[in-house]
Amino acid sequence: MDKPRNARLGSDALSLVRSTHKADKPSKALKLGTDANSAPPIVAIGASAGGLEALEQFFAQVPAACGVAFVVIQHLDPNHQGMLPELLQRGTPLTAVQITDRIKVKPDWVYVIPPNKDLSILHGNLHLLEPLAPRGLRLPIDSFFRALADDQHERAIGVILSGMGSDGTLGLRAIKENAGLAVVQEPSSAQFDSMPRSAIDAGLADIVAAPQELWEKILAYLKRSPRGLHAVPEIVLEAKSQSALEQIVILLRERTGNDFSLYKKNTIYRRIERRMGLHQIDAIANYVRYLCENPQELDLLFKELLIGVTNFFRDPLVWEYLKTDVIPALLAEYPAGKALRAWVPACSTGEEAYSLAIIFKEVLAANQTRQPFKLQIFATDLDQDAIDKARQGLYPANIAGDVSAERLSRFFSADGGGYRIKKEIREMVIFAPHNVIMDPPFTKLDLLCCRNLLIYLSQELQKKLVLLFHYALANQGVLLLGNAETTSNTAHLFNVIDNKSRLYRRIGTPFPLDVDFPTKYFPITAMANDTDKIQPIANLQTLADQLLLQHFAPAAVLVNTGGDILYISGRTGKYLEPAAGKANWNIHAMAREGLRHELIGALKKAHGQSEAVHVQGLSVGNNGGSQTVNLTVQVITKPEALKGMSIVVFTDVATPASGTTSSKSPSAAQKSLQIELQQAREDLQTLREEMQTSQEELKSANEELQSTNEELQSTNEELTTSKEEMQSLNEELQTVNAELQIKVDDLSRASNDMNNLLNSMEIATVFLDNTLNIRRFTSHISHLFKVIAADVGRPLSDIVTDLDYSELQQDAQEVLRTLVFVEKQVRARDERWFKVRIMPYRTQDNLIDGVVITFIDISETKKLEAELRNSNEKTP
Repeated sequence: MDKPRNARLGSDALSLVRSTHKADKPSKALKLGTDANSAPPIVAIGASAGGLEALEQFFAQVPAACGVAFVVIQHLDPNHQGMLPELLQRGTPLTAVQITDRIKVKPDWVYVIPPNKDLSILHGNLHLLEPLAPRGLRLPIDSFFRALADDQHERAIGVILSGMGSDGTLGLRAIKENAGLAVVQEPSSAQFDSMPRSAIDAGLADIVAAPQELWEKILAYLKRSPRGLHAVPEIVLEAKSQSALEQIVILLRERTGNDFSLYKKNTIYRRIERRMGLHQIDAIANYVRYLCENPQELDLLFKELLIGVTNFFRDPLVWEYLKTDVIPALLAEYPAGKALRAWVPACSTGEEAYSLAIIFKEVLAANQTRQPFKLQIFATDLDQDAIDKARQGLYPANIAGDVSAERLSRFFSADGGGYRIKKEIREMVIFAPHNVIMDPPFTKLDLLCCRNLLIYLSQELQKKLVLLFHYALANQGVLLLGNAETTSNTAHLFNVIDNKSRLYRRIGTPFPLDVDFPTKYFPITAMANDTDKIQPIANLQTLADQLLLQHFAPAAVLVNTGGDILYISGRTGKYLEPAAGKANWNIHAMAREGLRHELIGALKKAHGQSEAVHVQGLSVGNNGGSQTVNLTVQVITKPEALKGMSIVVFTDVATPASGTTSSKSPSAAQKSLQIELQQAREDLQTLREEMQTSQEELKSANEELQSTNEELQSTNEELTTSKEEMQSLNEELQTVNAELQIKVDDLSRASNDMNNLLNSMEIATVFLDNTLNIRRFTSHISHLFKVIAADVGRPLSDIVTDLDYSELQQDAQEVLRTLVFVEKQVRARDERWFKVRIMPYRTQDNLIDGVVITFIDISETKKLEAELRNSNEKTP
């Protein structure tokens, strides 16, 4: 899912034009033909050999007032004046002209590229540029399609007609990535079907038809497309049915197992609208019904959401900075060498992963390092088809526009009409299907290259993935993002290596981060605008309960068995106050004078019974005065979470009138009160001492428990980390296992093919290693040597043979020494003759690793020679 890049034309002017494209927003489409400043849809048509006939058939169906502009790009001889405009003008009512520099496109016109020029577009103006690429290596169709996609975005339409090669395929990828329309001629109707077939095989074609049918299908799409012939205000997107969109996300998840609820809604809207336009469906609710009735459309929509546009060495300056600064600095951190690890999520068809492998090889060669460095790259993507193509490592010939000739010759080999990655690069990369949102990440990485994936995801998911990338990277590991992405507010996690190149270095943190590790299940979340906040509906009962507790309920506190306050309800300042010194939230330290001693006894008594303890008429000091308070203490038994805790309730009592006196004798009453008071003080002193002793013991036990709890937490964190690492390791092992299984299957098929080939030729063949020991042989060799399967690894000279060939050992050694094959005719028993050929055994890397000896039975030939010789001798 990568942002497309323009084809490299090699000029500063083109780079400036195309860098400006990327900053532009798609302009709103106006109704065509209303004024001179209208912006018509632009249909770019690429053609090559046999394209003139297809163009004439196409334009014969286009009416004069179609409201569309056409740009024709054809492979032209740079040394001859083109006559294509005149040829097209004969069969179309449209105005056909040859392009001049900075010409503005108008509806109902056909613009034809001139010879020996490259073409780009900016704000609807066509720009001619001098080509720097030599003849035969230019890809003008790809170049303009990419520029059109950057300039017109979802309003771009690309058409591929008859032609040889694969020019236009990469350009169609760019158009598809921007939600434009990709149209291809039916290969059976083309004189040369290479270009149309390349686009179809790449899975890019939205419409495939004969040239005379293409305009009708394009017109139907434009009429139905929200960004086609008529302007669509931005409010239309906001008015879309949220429920219908979430239904589509659910259907996709049920069909594919992948959740798109955290993708940016605009991206999903654009893809869905494109599919609706192709099927001429007006309402998104109708499209939901269409998806339910046609499950195969879900597969196509899934592919649409996964359009991956990438190319080799995209943003060349970034790769150059990696080569000259970042990777050498990374290697310098390991003087003794190291097996480095890299991860390329959302790798699409593998170009980015292979580019990284090539850069690494070039760094090792340039630095001439002898340390045992190697790089293992894990390249993953959600699209299984893309992974299969990446594993093949076969790319079309038009990658020559992105890969230099030196790299093509060094790291690629010609294969049919394209290029295949060489074995040394292919072995550095392991490809596997992987969902970066749902599957465990790869870990202990030295380099993580995730370019232009985050731009498709919501802000919330971007933050999660940045934290996940930090976790996956090793200390000082390097993170590479796309040119429109950043690590946002994570300066404490990454240092900026080069902000322009979006290169960051991981910073180690002294504390564990709250990483939200991927899970296989994501909730369907609302995809409304970020500014829309859903306000919870106020609950009347909750508000009433809060009001009663705040203003009418008595003051109370919840304490544990040690007297520590856990919760406060109401105003308790009249009964409790913080003690001087270090903050202490224990109720015994905070109780005011006159309350403290009774509170100790009431708490102790309450823990010995099930009923509440009531203490009445306590005189509590209050800022120089006093107040009368009733105290209630109750131990809690339900709910289970509060079991064993105590609730302490304070209730104010009205102070008795000043004139009221006791009927008892003052002196007797005073004496009795003094005795009781003294006894109570002694009891309280005893209780206080016991409480202090118990409190010290509890404090000591609490400290031990806290220490044990911290150790358990540390152990738990280590176990959690180990579990996550095991998950990641398991994911890597599964990936490696899948890769190895594919290689085993390939080797098995190759071995079977080789065995069948050798046996079908009926030629006795034996393969020897450098020490002339038997490595392999065909079944027919048993007619000459008494060899069995157990003889593999033994010298050939130890095997009994029917051949009269004593020099076999010396000839084989001579072939190994000189690399010049030997061919002789040798006699065997029973009057049999064999042609013996000894040749060097070459590996794919062009290394000599033994000899191959073949024995061809020529007995019949020798017999005929003898008969012919005898007949000649008898003839007088």
